[in-house]
Amino acid sequence: MNYTGWIIINGSIATDKFLDYATMIEEAAAKQKMKTICLKNDAVLTLLCPKNGTVSPIPNHNKLPDFAFFIDKDIYLARQLEQLGVRVFNSSHAIEISDDKIYTYQMLMRNQLPIPETIIAPKKYHAGDLPSDYIQEIIDHFGFPLIVKEAYGSFGEQVHLIDNQQGLTNIISNIGERPFVFQRYIEESRGRDIRVQVVGDKAITAVERQNDVDFRANVTNGGKMLPFPLNENTEKLAVAAAKAIGADFAGVDLLFGRDSELLICEINANAHIRNLYECTGVNAADYMITYIKKELSR
Repeated sequence: MNYTGWIIINGSIATDKFLDYATMIEEAAAKQKMKTICLKNDAVLTLLCPKNGTVSPIPNHNKLPDFAFFIDKDIYLARQLEQLGVRVFNSSHAIEISDDKIYTYQMLMRNQLPIPETIIAPKKYHAGDLPSDYIQEIIDHFGFPLIVKEAYGSFGEQVHLIDNQQGLTNIISNIGERPFVFQRYIEESRGRDIRVQVVGDKAITAVERQNDVDFRANVTNGGKMLPFPLNENTEKLAVAAAKAIGADFAGVDLLFGRDSELLICEINANAHIRNLYECTGVNAADYMITYIKKELSR
């Protein structure tokens, strides 16, 4: 069967990086005789009405696709497509969990998977400091340095390494009412981590990211990638992490802990795959399309 699909990207950040990801998926689909079209989410009308909601591109095309591949975090559009019977990769629920680091950590803890020790900051309805006794409790528990990580963010930009009480007070004020966590700093993983690409029940490839100038290993912060040999324990942990949030595909970031222990740092439901391909020679897009075809044929 020749399946059809929509590849969804966000219209407000339709940069070359996102368009390149879409192109990789389009090319992989074409190899397997699947027709796809790339759509910006702001080129789609999502209509809610009492009798029958719809989703249609502009200009209007009445026929819905067999599947939608999301390189985006537009949970509402993804959910609407699901309600209309379209299989969405990743699901709206997986996107929602992945986009919220607090939700992610709670699901990982629920599945008894290893994460850095984390304290969820109390919800605030306006900017301002937390009570001094609460801040002191955080300091007594973690010491310095410690990590403050916002629930929403990309490319490591909302992750902060804090060295002293004044810095902690300042960052809490700057974050304001946005949700965040306090987290134990993993010194053993300073400037390095592992990105494992998971497709379905398999880890298909991995890289080690190294950064000599920043505590974050992200390539966008100046890091570099090296191929990382997968073993049974690494693959098992990465696949379990992806399954914990219900993801079909995921870039799972692992930290190096003490005594060779690996800790789950983050799960990216729409992790970019170009750098992975250039580093390892593994084209995740081909694996993703094969997986989608298998899922649709069930």
